[in-house]
Amino acid sequence: MAKTTRSSSKTSESALTEGKKAPDFTLKDDNGEAVKLSALKGKTVVLYFYPKDDTPGCTREACSFRDGFGEIQKKGAVVLGVSPDSVESHKKFKEKFHLNFQLLSDGEKKVVNAYRVWKQKTLYGRKYMGIERTTFVIDADGRIKKIFPKVKVDGHYEEVLAEL
Repeated sequence: MAKTTRSSSKTSESALTEGKKAPDFTLKDDNGEAVKLSALKGKTVVLYFYPKDDTPGCTREACSFRDGFGEIQKKGAVVLGVSPDSVESHKKFKEKFHLNFQLLSDGEKKVVNAYRVWKQKTLYGRKYMGIERTTFVIDADGRIKKIFPKVKVDGHYEEVLAEL
């Protein structure tokens, strides 16, 4: 019984919640350059996780951040999109839709696991592992200010902007 209690308390202690320090990471961007979250200290970071480049929902979400990027910048924030797609896939996606922010490649799924967005999903009764569309707003001190779980694409940019 004590083992179960210890295990569940450890899970809740390590759960990502608003106010906690955001897990640091280094990932390659769409140009193959390393991006380290802690190097952005002093800026607010909109870190959004999405399932796949150049798919309908992911494209709408990326384009809404692209179109509102000027407003986000005015609030002193940067946008980083993360998916397991390759650097090359990100580069093509970014060029095709003229995205004006960095896309980060997490092919090893270390960051999607650290942020707990790699989850079991169901499509037409088939279970599979994938990204649950989630956005984190990380403050200038590297703490999680806001978590938007299970994001619905339409209206999401406005929700994020209001939080900045």
